[in-house]
Formats: sequence, C-alpha cells, structure tokens
Amino acid sequence: MSQSTFVKSTLVLTVATLLSKVIGSIFRIPLQNIAGDEVLGIFSLVYPVYMVALYLSVAGIPIAISKLIAEANTKKDTDKVKKIYVTASILALCFGVLSFAIIFGFSTEIANALGGPSTKIALIVVALTLLVAPYMAVYRGFFQGYGDMRPTAISQVIEQLVRVALILIVAYFLVAMDYSNDIVAGGVMVGSVIGAVASLFYLRLKYFRSSVKVTSKEKYTFNDFSSWGKTILKISIPIAIGSVTMALFNFVDSFTVTYGLRSAGADSSEISFLYGIYGRGLTLVQITTVFASSIILPLVPLITTKLAERKLDETRGIIEQTHRITHLISWPAALGLLALTLPLNLALFTDLEGSLMLAIINLSSVFTSLTLLGTGILQGMNAAKTGAIIIIIGVVLKIFSNIFFIQGFGLDGAAYATLFVYFVLFIVNSIFIYRTIRFTVFGKDTIKIILSSILMGAAVGLPTLWFDIEKWSRVWATGYLAVAIAIGSVIYFLLLWLMKAINKQDLKKIPIIGKRFS
Repeated sequence: MSQSTFVKSTLVLTVATLLSKVIGSIFRIPLQNIAGDEVLGIFSLVYPVYMVALYLSVAGIPIAISKLIAEANTKKDTDKVKKIYVTASILALCFGVLSFAIIFGFSTEIANALGGPSTKIALIVVALTLLVAPYMAVYRGFFQGYGDMRPTAISQVIEQLVRVALILIVAYFLVAMDYSNDIVAGGVMVGSVIGAVASLFYLRLKYFRSSVKVTSKEKYTFNDFSSWGKTILKISIPIAIGSVTMALFNFVDSFTVTYGLRSAGADSSEISFLYGIYGRGLTLVQITTVFASSIILPLVPLITTKLAERKLDETRGIIEQTHRITHLISWPAALGLLALTLPLNLALFTDLEGSLMLAIINLSSVFTSLTLLGTGILQGMNAAKTGAIIIIIGVVLKIFSNIFFIQGFGLDGAAYATLFVYFVLFIVNSIFIYRTIRFTVFGKDTIKIILSSILMGAAVGLPTLWFDIEKWSRVWATGYLAVAIAIGSVIYFLLLWLMKAINKQDLKKIPIIGKRFS
C-alpha cells in the first residue's frame, strides 16, 4: 500500500467510522434530554464496564486474524485459513461466555462499587451483548484479512443505527410510562444487544455469500486449536490492551469518580446525577477522537510492512503525516469546543451544569487523539507490548490522579486528571516511537496549527463573555453555535493558508472541494 493509497483508504475508513462513532456518541444528547442526567449517569457508569470486558475479550482478534489470514492467503493456503478462522471462533465464544459469566455472577458487587443498586439491571442486560459481539470480531477480522474493509464498516453502522434507534425509542416509552430510572437505564441497554444481533446477522449473510468463505475440507484437531490459539493470543492480547485505552480510563472513572463523590458525602442518586454531568464531556470526547481511532486500522499493517522492508524514511514520512493530519483536525476541534463550551452545553444538554468540567474535557481530547495514534504506531512497530505497558502505567496514574484531583476540585478534578494523564501518555508514547524512528514531534507546521486554532477559538469564544448565556433559549444557543462554527472554520483555514501551513496538495485531498484545486 503506497502512502497516497494509505491517505485515501484512511479517508474512506474515517468516513465510515465517523458515521458509526457519531451515531454511537451523539445519541447520549437526546437520551439525556428524554430521560435526564441520572439515567445518562447510570448509562455512563455501566457502559465502560461492558466495553472493557468486550475489548479485553475480542478487541485484538480482528487485527490478529486479519494479519494471519493475510499471510496465509498470500501463500494460497486455504487449510491454514480454516484453522485460523475456526480457532478464532472458539476463542471468541469462550471469552464471550466467560466475560458474561463474570459480570453476571458479580453484578451485585460491581453495581455497589459503581454507585449503588440502581446500576445492576443495566449491567446485566448490556452484558448479554458479550454472548454475541465476539463473533462480529471474528467475521470482521476474516474479511480484513482479505483486504475487504467494507463489511466491517457496514456492520458497524448497522449495529449503531439499530442500537441507537432502540435506545431512544425504549427510553421515550419507559419514561412516558413513568418507570423508575434504574428500569429505564436497564431497558435502553436492550438496544445494545439487538444492535449486536443485527450486525452479526449481516456479517454471517455476507460471509456465506462471499467468494472467500472457508472451503477447506481438512479435519480440524485439538492440536490445531492449541497451536493457533497460542499464536492468536500472543498477537491479540497486547493489541487488546492497547485498544482498550479510552474504555479502560472510562472504566477507572466509573469506580474512582464515584468513590470520590461518595467520600464527599453524595448518595446513590446524587452520584448517578453528577456522573451524568460528567458523561456530557465523555460524549464530546468520543466524537472529537474519531479520526485517531479510525486511522489505526490501516496504519498498523502499513508501518509493519515498511519496517519489514527496512524503509525507514518512508516509515518516518507516514508517522509524521499521520501526526500532522491528527494535529490539523484535533486542535481546532478541541479549542473550538472549549471556546464554545457555554452555548454548546446549553444547546445540547439544556443547561450550563458542569461547564468548567466540559471545557477541560474538551481540551484533553487533543492529547487523547495523539495518545490513541501513538498506541497504534507502536503496534505497527511490533511494540504492542510496550504500548500495553504504557497503558497499564497510565491506568495506575489515572486512579491516583482521580483520587487526588477530585479531593481538591470535586467533579472538575476528574477532568483535570484526564487532561494530565493523556498529556503524560502522549509524551511517553512519543519518546518510545522516537527511539526507533527519529521523527519530528513538534514541527513548524504544528506550531502554526496550534496558533491558528487559538486565534480561531478566541474569535468565536470571546463574544460569549459579553452575553448572559444562561438566559438564552436552546434555539438561540444552537443558532450561535451554527454561525460560530461556520465563521470559525473559515478563520482557521484562512489562517493556515496565510501562515503556509497548508497548500494546494492538502486541499486536493479534501472530499468534495478537493476537485476545485486539481
């Protein structure tokens, strides 16, 4: 895969993943509007537990089996493809059942640690997804091994569309029927289960109609499982730990933030409400980090290939290019959201609760994106174990940072801890990457990007200091946001152009408008 092909494939994958991520993140806004902060709080407390179990069970499997199947397919070894596919399916089943059993068996203890009994129903319902989701990972990895990313992209969108539609429909009817918040939270989790089933149905249908489905007649033995199981786990476990970054930190938040709030005297309902406020920030971070998340899939095999071919200059170019693109997108998104925190909070969540926390979380999204990118690069450099160790150290740091900052700043402290930890992880990742490939971490273009983002943020944010936004309606706030985002985008790209941080070649790569610069 050439560097230009990489950019194009990244854009395609970004669009597909962006749609999936936006659908999967932005629904929290209408969910909060329909059911309130307490239900959003229960959802935000419980979901990271499920996500960590899911990631640790299956996150590394798609990349692992795609890599192994790609190698086997190169040699036209269909027998080996069958062994990899069957072994991965068995492992996925075992991990899924085990994860569900652990969460179900310890649901009372986990719920109490999260904030109280109100989280138990939602925890049990969403854990059912673990019985289905592992198979999705196997099929996605299988198709990726043949270089076909479309089934993965389409299945993600199907899953999110079904999931979100059911979550909002169920929330609306349960609230209208005046059910308690714990029942509402448990009911909306049904959407996750059915969304996963719908996605799996599509993938199975696609597989059986595919020309690359397994056709080998060779007998599968226990020795095959033992041999290939070790190989798959050796590759997938470090990748799973690296892939779980955001979910693992949200998981830590679920326990340590509630612990801090409980220590401050908050009861169960207050904890769910306050965590719902905190969940507003998590929603926006998930959206702003979508590019870094989507870029990892094509980045890992590309860097691995270039290093295997000893093409260090090309590898350096890829690393610097992906960092540059991430900076181009992440800085204006983070500083723009920070500058527009007040109207954004009112427009999306109906009030100004937690605005300082939201501003801090928005700023942290830059370093969250760069950390995710760095972890992906380390995986591509065959340093997945190093990346996993860094993440584990980051988790420990997050635990102590949460406890320290929450004691001093309350709920805002969790946001300060997030900003601090992701900044540290970005620095550490960069150091380890630099030791192998001496790339430019902060070049002139990066400084120009940051300066342009700051000036853009000031231009759209300073006017809000002269308004009493608390008295605005949501319509006014939404209108201001729309105008500010449009003006801010023009200012940002104009500044980049004047500072010569972008050129015609960059503009040609932008969909729709790119043709005008050809």
